[in-house]
Amino acid sequence: MENSINNPKQAREQIIANDEIDLRELFTVIWQGKWIIIVITALFAVASVAYAITQPDIYKSEALLAPAQQDDTGGLGALTGQFGGLASLAGVNLGGSSSNKAQLAIEILKSRQFTKDFIQKHSILPDLMAVKAWNSEINIITYDEELYIVEQNKWVREVDAPFKPKPSMQEAYIEFSEILTVKPEEETGMVIIAIEHKSPYIAQQWVNWLIEDINQTMKQRDVLEANKSTEFLTKQIQLTKISDIRAVLYNLVEEQTKTIMFANVRDEYVFKTVDPAIVPEKKSGPKRALICILSVFFGAFLGVVLVLIKRAVQKD
Repeated sequence: MENSINNPKQAREQIIANDEIDLRELFTVIWQGKWIIIVITALFAVASVAYAITQPDIYKSEALLAPAQQDDTGGLGALTGQFGGLASLAGVNLGGSSSNKAQLAIEILKSRQFTKDFIQKHSILPDLMAVKAWNSEINIITYDEELYIVEQNKWVREVDAPFKPKPSMQEAYIEFSEILTVKPEEETGMVIIAIEHKSPYIAQQWVNWLIEDINQTMKQRDVLEANKSTEFLTKQIQLTKISDIRAVLYNLVEEQTKTIMFANVRDEYVFKTVDPAIVPEKKSGPKRALICILSVFFGAFLGVVLVLIKRAVQKD
């Protein structure tokens, strides 16, 4: 012991020798248990191949959108600078930048209420929650009969309370959120909306519906707000006798009228389609090769761990 303490070089050599012995022993144990590792790895490989083969193809359809520019032909920018404070106190919306409106639209698009309205409006709950596979040759989808009987339009899934055979809108929202992608591009300001589904035709249709519905929703919100603002401003004009204030209020009414007119003549109200959704020919998932590779590595790792645990138990 004293020689080791007094001779650092000898101590280091002793540590290296011990490490070499430990590594040699480790590899020896692994080699002795190689058949356990091989069998476990093979089982995981076979299971992963079987799992990957049974998984249906998933297709992803996406559209590229640009925030629609809000027109300012009537000097709305000047009004905002001069009377923005008065308008805000009166609850009047003088508008905002197209980027702010687009950001609001994105959040609404991902909201529970919008998703609920979208699912109910287009009656897509069976296509969302019960599709089993898609036949590419005849373009027909089949439903899981343990969940939904299409001929009877009846949900038959077996679930525990508080769930019911027919999925709730909360369940539908979670499922829809997993297949929906809304991705803003920070550099360009563009927005990508994508849907993943077993049927490429359904994926494309849903993307188109989403674009139409969010434009319509934002249009309705602005028109409703402008109508309420106009009604309020009209009452204030009747109550005031000061000419300067009446002039301001008339200008605000004019801008609200322009907002309503602008909304009614424009279909692509908040988003303009730059690259429309298409029916994808190539699947986006599942990544069958990746599933198999990861499963094989995990099986090999698990086999090594079991061999080492078995060795440690035998030592004890």
